[in-house]
Amino acid sequence: MTEFICYLKKYRQQVGLTQEQLAEKVGVRRETIMRLEKAQYNPSLKLAVDISRAVGVPIEEIFVF
Repeated sequence: MTEFICYLKKYRQQVGLTQEQLAEKVGVRRETIMRLEKAQYNPSLKLAVDISRAVGVPIEEIFVF
């Protein structure tokens, strides 16, 4: 199994969003954002794109497989 690394927390904080605010923007629960930030959950492509747009960072810089 390949390692999944997620830099979402860093980029989310850079744009000044809380987990709750980001979750609301992309249409998921805060727990989903929390699990993503701990690399416990692989996002769907749609969610990855939505998050990328919300924080203004390319997908491949946020999620590393």
